[in-house]
Order: sequence, then C-alpha cells, then structure tokens
Amino acid sequence: MADQVSAVCEQLIKAVNVMMDAETNQIYRLEALKFYEEFKERNSFCVPCGLQLADKAQPAIVRHFGFQILEHVIKFRWNNMQQQEKVQLKECTMQLLSNGTCSILEEESHIKDVLSRITVEMIKREWPQHWPDMLKEMEALTSQGEAQTELVMLILLRLAEDVITFQTLPAQRRRDIQQTLTQNMESIFSFMIAILQLNVEDYRRLKDVPGQELQARAHCRVAVATLNTLAGYIDWVSLVYITSGNCHLLEILCLLLSESELQLEAAECLLIAVSRKGKLEDRKPFMLLFDDVAIHYILSAAQSADGLALRKKSTDSKAVEVVERRYIFLKRLCQVLCALGGQLFSLVGSDVEVEIPANLSKYMEALLSFTTHSSQFLKSSTQPTWGALFRHETLSKEPVIIDMAVKYLKSCMINLVKTGFPSREDNPACEYSRVDFDGDEDFNSFFVSFRAHQGEVVRSACRIVPMEAFQIAAEWLQYQISSPIDIGDTTSKTGEGLCSLLSPSVVQWDAMTIFMECTVAQLFRSHGEEKLPIDRGMELLQVVLNYDSKDPLILSCLLTNISALFPFVVHRPHFLTQVLYKLFKAITFEVGQDSKVPRTRAVKNVRRHACSSIIKICRDYPQIILPCFDMFYNHMKKLFSNDAMLTFMEKCALIEALVLIGNQFKDFEKQKAFLDELMAVVVTEWTSDEMRRVLWDPAMFLSYVGADQVVTEQSTDADTAVLNRGKLSFCLNAMLGVVKRSRWPADLEEAKAGGFVVGYTPAGAPIYRNPCSAQFLLLLPNVLALIRTHNSLFMPENMARLSETFSRAHEVMDAEKNVVLGLSQHPLDFYDSPVYRSSLERMQGFFSTVYDNCFNVLGNVGPSLQQEFYTIEGLAEEIAGSAFVSLDHVPDHRLRPMIRVFVRQLVQSCPQEYYNTLLCPLLGPLFAYMQQRLNVKWQVINQRTSVNDEEEEEEEVVVCQESQVTQEMLEEQLVRLLTREVMDLLTVSCISRKVPEAAANKEEIDEEEMMMDSVQTSSPAQPTEELSELGKCLMKHENICMSLLTLSFASLSWKDTTNCHRTASMVCWTLLRQVTTGNLLPEAVTWFYTSVLRGLQIHGQHEVCNTTLSQLAMAIYENLRPRYMELRTVMTQIPNISVEALDQYDHRLIDPNAQKAGDKRRKDQFKKLIAGTVGKALCQQFRKEVHIRNLPSLFKKPKADKDVANNEEALGLAALFSPKNNSL
Repeated sequence: MADQVSAVCEQLIKAVNVMMDAETNQIYRLEALKFYEEFKERNSFCVPCGLQLADKAQPAIVRHFGFQILEHVIKFRWNNMQQQEKVQLKECTMQLLSNGTCSILEEESHIKDVLSRITVEMIKREWPQHWPDMLKEMEALTSQGEAQTELVMLILLRLAEDVITFQTLPAQRRRDIQQTLTQNMESIFSFMIAILQLNVEDYRRLKDVPGQELQARAHCRVAVATLNTLAGYIDWVSLVYITSGNCHLLEILCLLLSESELQLEAAECLLIAVSRKGKLEDRKPFMLLFDDVAIHYILSAAQSADGLALRKKSTDSKAVEVVERRYIFLKRLCQVLCALGGQLFSLVGSDVEVEIPANLSKYMEALLSFTTHSSQFLKSSTQPTWGALFRHETLSKEPVIIDMAVKYLKSCMINLVKTGFPSREDNPACEYSRVDFDGDEDFNSFFVSFRAHQGEVVRSACRIVPMEAFQIAAEWLQYQISSPIDIGDTTSKTGEGLCSLLSPSVVQWDAMTIFMECTVAQLFRSHGEEKLPIDRGMELLQVVLNYDSKDPLILSCLLTNISALFPFVVHRPHFLTQVLYKLFKAITFEVGQDSKVPRTRAVKNVRRHACSSIIKICRDYPQIILPCFDMFYNHMKKLFSNDAMLTFMEKCALIEALVLIGNQFKDFEKQKAFLDELMAVVVTEWTSDEMRRVLWDPAMFLSYVGADQVVTEQSTDADTAVLNRGKLSFCLNAMLGVVKRSRWPADLEEAKAGGFVVGYTPAGAPIYRNPCSAQFLLLLPNVLALIRTHNSLFMPENMARLSETFSRAHEVMDAEKNVVLGLSQHPLDFYDSPVYRSSLERMQGFFSTVYDNCFNVLGNVGPSLQQEFYTIEGLAEEIAGSAFVSLDHVPDHRLRPMIRVFVRQLVQSCPQEYYNTLLCPLLGPLFAYMQQRLNVKWQVINQRTSVNDEEEEEEEVVVCQESQVTQEMLEEQLVRLLTREVMDLLTVSCISRKVPEAAANKEEIDEEEMMMDSVQTSSPAQPTEELSELGKCLMKHENICMSLLTLSFASLSWKDTTNCHRTASMVCWTLLRQVTTGNLLPEAVTWFYTSVLRGLQIHGQHEVCNTTLSQLAMAIYENLRPRYMELRTVMTQIPNISVEALDQYDHRLIDPNAQKAGDKRRKDQFKKLIAGTVGKALCQQFRKEVHIRNLPSLFKKPKADKDVANNEEALGLAALFSPKNNSL
C-alpha cells in the first residue's frame, strides 16, 4: 500500500507542477486539473496521499495541495467515514499543528490558513459532543512555541467567523457550538488576553536586544494574530468580558496604540469594542475612555502617526508619499474617537445617570484635530459626530461645546473649499486623495456628498451660535470681495482671463457662498425680528450689489449670495429696486458684446440662475414685490420686445414670476384681465388656424419643426424651422408657468371677497375658480391634439417621413442614457463647452421637452383648475383619445413621463366624486395595456438571458459589439424603470399606508439577543396596508380588478428585485384579500399562487424577497386552502417536498380541533415546505453541497410540570373548559 501511495503522490506532484507552471500548455493544464479533481472525488488514498504531500519537506505549493485534499475529505466524505478513520485523521491533524509546520517567520501564510481551516472543519462536525477536550488541546498546543500559538489563534478566529459571522453551518450545529463558546467565554477571553500580554512583554523586552530581533518578531507575530482573533470575538460576546476588571482589555489596547507594529490591530479591536450597542447600563464603563490617560494615549498615538504618515519619496526630493499603514491607523483612530462620541451621546441625558466628562474639552480638541487634518477622508469621517453633538439636547448647551461650535465653523472655511484632486499638486490633501480615490471623478462625487453633509452640520452649529456664525460668514464674504480674482493655472474656454471651476478664486467663492446660505437661513429661524443684525445684513447686501464681475462662475456665486441675504430686504424694502436691477442685468448677461456667439454653459447657467432667483423671490416674498409690479412688468415688456435678448425659457421664467406677483392682487377680475393681457400672444398663436393644422396632422407637424429636412454639416437648420420650434416651446412653457403658478388667495375670507369662491361641496369645502381657467380651456384642445400627434409620430409611416439627418430623433439622448445606465456624469470642464450641439441633438432635445411639457401641463391642470377641469364634458374620452393613442408604437422612455408626470398627478389630485367618471375609464384600460406590454417585454429579456447562457455553454465564439451590449442594457433598464413607474402608479392608486407609533430606541438591544439567535429580536412596528378609496372604487369593476391582480402577481416573476419586494409586501395580498370572499375560479387561485412560487424561484436567493414572498404565499395558502383543494395539488409539485409534513400542516389548518402552532413555528414550517421552489444564485448553482450532520442535543428539555388539570381529582374549573364536556 505504501508503494501505491508513493506512486500516486508522484503523479499528484507532477499534476500540481503542470497546473502551476506559467509556461504549461492550456490543454495539459486542464488535463492535470481534471486528474487532480477526479483523485479528490474518487480515490481511496486521499488521506494518506494528502498527509504525505503536506509533509513540511515538500515545497509550499505541493503542501498546500496536500492540505486541500484533506480539507476536501473532511468536507465531503466525513459522514461516510468510520469512527476509527475520523479519530486517526484528527490525531494526524493535531500532529501537523504540533510539528508539521516551519517556524512562525518562515512558514507561508497560505499554509497556516489551510491548516487552521482543516481543524475548524473538524471542530464544526464534532465539537463539543465528540471532542469535549478541544479547547484544552488547543491550550496545550500554545505551550509548544510561537508557531503553534499563532495556529491556535487562527483556528479560534476562523471558528468564530464561520459560526457567528458567516453562519456557514446548520442551525442546530451552530447553536450547539455558539452555546458552548458562550459558556466557555470567560476562560477563552482570559486565555487570549494572557497570550497577548505575555507576547507583548516578550516583544518589548527583546526588540532592542542585539541578536534577538528574530525572536522579537516571532512574539510580535503572535501578538498580531491574537489581536486579530480578539477582534473576531469582541464584536459579539457579552459586554461584560470587554469591560471586566475595570476595562482591563481596553486599557491594554490603549497602551498598544503607541507600539508601531501592533497599533493598527489594537485600534481595530478598540474600534469594534467602542462601537458596540446594547443596554445603556452595560455601556457605562466605556466612559472610562474619557479619562485623561486614555485620551492622552489616543492623542499622542494620533500625533506620532500623523508625523509618520507622509515620507519623502527620495532623500534629494521634496515630493512626499503616504505611508499607507500609518494612514490606515489614523483612520481607525478617527473612527475610535467618533464611536466614543456615539457612546457619550447615547449615555449623557439618558435614564442611565452619566455625568458629562470633566475633560470633554480634551476629547473635542482631539476630534477637531482630525477635522482640520489635510486628508479629506478624515475630515468627512468626523462630520456625523459633530452633527450628533450639535443636535444633542444636553451637550449642545455646555459652554465647551458652544466654544467648540465656533472653532468648528472656522474650520469649515477651509473644509468647504474643494481642493485635493488626486491629479493635482496644489494642496497637501492631494497626496491623501491619491490613496483614497480612483481619480478626479471619484473624488468629485465624494466631495459633493461630503459638502452636503457638512452643510447640515453647519446649520446645526448655527442653531447654537447663530450670531457668531453670521459674523464669520460676513467677514469671509467681505474678504472675498476685497481679494483680487486669481484664475490659477487653468484657463477657461469661455473667454480670455476668466476662471475655470478649479481656479483658486472660484473654489473660495463657492465655499463661502454655501457657508453664507447655511448661516443666514438658520439666523432667521433662530432669532426674532428685534434681535436680527439687519443693518449688518443690509451692509453686506449693498457690498454684493455694488460688486461687479464679468466672470460667469463668480457672478453665479454672487447671485446665490443675493438670494441668501434677501430676507433682510423685508425689513428695508427700499433696497428692492437695486436687487431687481442686479438680477435683470444678470438675465441678459453675456461675456462679450456679441450676443450671437454661441453661449457656453457657464453663461447660460448665470442667466438661468438669475431667472430662478427672481422666481424664488416672487414666490417667497410676493407682498414685498407687489409695489414694484409696474416697474417689473414694464421692464419685462422691454426685454420681450427684443427677440435676441432672451431665450424662450428665460421669457417663460419671467412670465412665471409675474403670475406669482399677480396672485397678490387678490381680485379675480383683475388677475384674469392681467393674465389675458400677459398671455394674449400665446393664446393667439396657439389657437390660430395654422397652429391647429400643424398640431392635428403628424406630417405637417414634422415639416413645421423641420424634422423632414436634410441638414448638411455646412448648412444650419432652416431658420424658419428653428423659429417654429422656439414658438412651440415658448407657448407650452408659458402655459405651464401660468397653470403652475396662478392661484386664488390661501385665506378663505380673502378668496370670497376677491370673487374666487363659486360654491361649496356637499361636505362644505369651498369650490374655487382660477383666473386662468377660461384662458386655459381655450388652449386645452390643441394641447391634447399635440399629445395625440406626438404619439403617432412613432408609427412606421411617420418614422419614414424623418429625414436622414433626423432618423434617430426619437432615440434616448446621450445625457439621459448615462442617467439610466448609472454612468458618471459630465467632466469637470463641462461648464466650459458651448451649449450648441449637433442638429440631431437639438431635435432630440426638442421632441423630448415638448412631450414632457405637454404632460407637465396636464398634470398641473387638475390641482390648478380643480372643478372647472374635472367637469369638462367627456374629459375621460378626450384624454384617452390623445394620451393613450398609438401606445404600441411609443417607446418606453417616452411612456415614463406620461405615467409619472401626468397620470400619477391626476390620481393624486382628483376629487373622490370623479373617480367613477374620470379615473376608472382611464386607469382600467391603462393597467390592462401595461400588463400586456410589460409581460411581452420581460419575456423577451428572459429569452435573451437564456439564449446568452446557451451560447456560453456551447462555447461559441461570439464577438458582441460593445454598442449592441450597451443598447441591450439600456433597453432592459428602461423596461425596469417603466415597470417601477407602473407599479408605483398602481400602489398610489390602490394602497394607503397606516404608519404605527414609532418603536423604542434601536440601540436598546439586549446583550443576550445579540449573542443568541434563539431569542427573536423584536422587529419594529411595520406600516399596515389598506385599500384606498380609489382602490375600492377600481376593485368594484371586475375587469379592472382582474387587470390589477394580474399585473401585480405577474410582476413578481419579472427580473426586478426592488419591484418584487415592494409589490409582494404592499400590493398583492391587499388586493387579493378583497376578492377572497367572492367566487374565485380555481384556475385563478392556482395562477395567483403559482405566480408567487415562480417569484420565489427567480428572487428567492435574495433574503428580503424570500421573506416577503414566503409571507405572501403563506397568507394565500392559509386563507384559500380550506376552500380550494387545488392549492394542495400545486404544493405536491414542489421539488423535494415532504408529503407527510404537508399533511400535518394541512391538518392543523383545516381541522378546527387540531392544536395550532405558534406564528413563528408556522412560518418556519411553511418555509420548509416551499423551500424546493427557491431559486439559487448563479454563483451557487454548480457548487457542491457540504452536509454537516447534527449531533445529539446538548441540552435535554426539562420535563413539564405535572398539570393541575390532569389531576385525578379534576377541578370543577378544568372540567368546565374540557373539550370533552358536552353539557354546554
């Protein structure tokens, strides 16, 4: 036998060398791999060969394969091995642990890892029942030397990871091991801490002794392994072990922070410890870490690591680089400080009496030092802690914190500035950014969220020190205004001498502007009028108004500052004309004198910004603007008279602003007359015979907008077509502005006096009339005609009319594609590029915005016109005859805005009395159509997936064009988004959610609940779903009811987990419950149930979907099984179902006298019954299953106490409630 083993081993060694040799031919490598795999699966010499290959005389790569063979035997053959074979393998493994490895510093890490893995696999199968002395044997091993001690630590760590963290074994085995670990935790912890202290002492003693460096490194290696193992246990053991002995463990960890070779691992342990949740009482000992000694250790470690985090690249170079290990340590220390803050905020002010630490200022200084560090990542890590501190009810009133709030705000003057791009060298932060970020785009997206978070914290700090914050903002603004413009080394393409986004002046202005916005807004919330620094505010506003800049980026910041400071104008109205003059000037802003030169985005943004500022002022302060109405109106007329001055968007913005001011007339006739005058041109244009012909005929429409004309590179779009498109866009945008903004007074008495109230509903609510109603009702027919025409543009005969230039005019625009596919947005110099695009892009943009705006108009009409809109005769037919025409040809990306912007708005704003006449006739056919359409789309996607799988299996060489793949991804994602829009509409239409009382403090989780999974943690109260009034109305119509049910249940098996979870949890049962009392056909019930099971097959691999779908299946089965025997037939078809278990479940369900199981037990039983339907993730489908058998139970159930009711002398009370007692 020995000869046979040796011969096989030689073959295996050859196979290993062939596989691992880079020069080997692929065919030979595959043959060697096949031989090796077949040997593992079938050969009876696996154990002796594995042991022989694992001998330390062999090369490391061969040994590793030998250990892998042993691991394979334990994983897949253990259950079939004889007891004697198991014992022998266990003894051999212990022998390998004892003397089967090289010294600790020489041995390869992958050998140590695989040996510990083998041991843990045996422990998982045999401990504690069949291997009670395992812990003692491990302890004995540690006395043999450093290599064995390190292996024991690796074993203990892997055991904790497999059992607690990853839970890679059956529930009963996991429970047995976890309970035994918990029972022995005191000795395990003491053992690990003793090993740690011993090796740290030896390391410190030997590290500076000449000739003892290797021995010192060996002790250091053991200490590192022990710290890593402790980290695996600290996360879940009872807090008692972490805080015992007056926080002895935490004290050791703090001391190790000054030890350069151990500090990172010690910080990891400390972080896990102080991040623990649990009972507040148990967390009180963490306050010891606020003592001077502990804070001193943390601070001094941070300071020394910070000094060593950067080093020179070479002795003669000034360039520096980040020392990654030191930098990671700094990050961990920062996280430790933040987690300590979390403990402080939870304990102070709670029921547990904890005093505010005496040296809180020292802790705050430590936190501030990380906030002012060069690394942007470290700065951002401290923000949540500052936010929680400034919001804390008790701590935020402490003088220390008030002083610290001012220091924090001053640090924001640096932190808000966008610097530290990895590609640049203009800031110390750049070095750290090169370690933290993949590139400038990655950094840019990080900084956007970092700055937003910082803005929230600044607002919280301003609540504590509003006046000081405003003073800092004021000084910063004046400093920026007095500083000369520095364009830096990046030049702008917009114009000579202008800034780019990265120019020093722009990043400073940008940061100051954000700070100003946060502080002024909070100042007005915190102070009454008498305390406001009005004179100082007006002085600042005057400075801003006097400042003139020709740089679009600086001017944009100026406009934001004007908006931020505008609330002061309420107290000094005479400033208003100056503000308006400045804003009007910005609306017509140009870099040069020539307005015909194509404008860059930066210029266009300034003009758009000015328009938005005016609209915002008119919306928020219409009373103040009202006296200036005539001046405003006349200036607008003057701007309108010159077509070249404003784009149609800018004109519409000014119209919107005027309508907002006009609402303050509070006189129906006056407002109506004003709107008639304002919109006279639009009404004339839109209702003209020419426009009617264009809007009602697709061929004329295409000709009118120039989509049937060929445009060459040399020529430009025909001027008339450009004008025509502008005319259409202007009319629609103006309509939208008026419909959105025109309103009656909010006060009922003012509305009555102004003639806005025309009656009352039966419920007593006033019925208002809108001044724009009559005007809009004239415009509505052509709006509906345009929608109908636009839908018909996608028909083949109209697509054929598009010229060669515009053949792709209806495709998704590139910018929208990026959004849909989640690709990164525009580069940093995007603002610099001219706005003009190719003729095709312009046409795509026109079609897209016109379609969106039509539905925007219709979506806003309901809330605006109310009764006057809903009472239009034949409104449902009119809408269906325009918006729902030719939908078969309308692409998915065009359907989304129709559903989201129009139909959803209509559903939310429609009064209940019009549900039957308006919504039911619209929603019924829409849901039926969308169900049919989406079903076909998802079938195509599923077929495409299965075809791709087959192609891969056949190993066909298919060179897939990148554009084709992108197109397929785009189409699939659009179907997914459209599905979500439709299901969201269904949910909004049919479901109303009732949110219960807020649950208790999430942090108050019992220790035992964290350690033992046998105790069910109480789940927070969930919102309950009920049918809305509209839902009840829709469900009364049989056709609509079946469409809703079919759509909901069919969508469960579409490949979209988000939709599946949402629909299964909120919609399906809420709808089905309404019809369970009726006479559902058995086929329908079977289909509903199989739809849920099909959903489990597709989405069951995802835990969240699995839970919701299982609950839905159980609800259907338990409610309908007593009446529908067919459900049992479906259940019997589930693979591997236990018919006996199904019979028991059915018996308990149907027999009224059967003993009912508890809710949790029933759920578990049902989950086991349907387990065969749950689909596997692709990565799990071809994985060989590991089977670990349960061992005899560790804990016998105690005998039940003798029941009083079963006593021979039966009590009268027991007899009365006995089921055998039929006398009642």
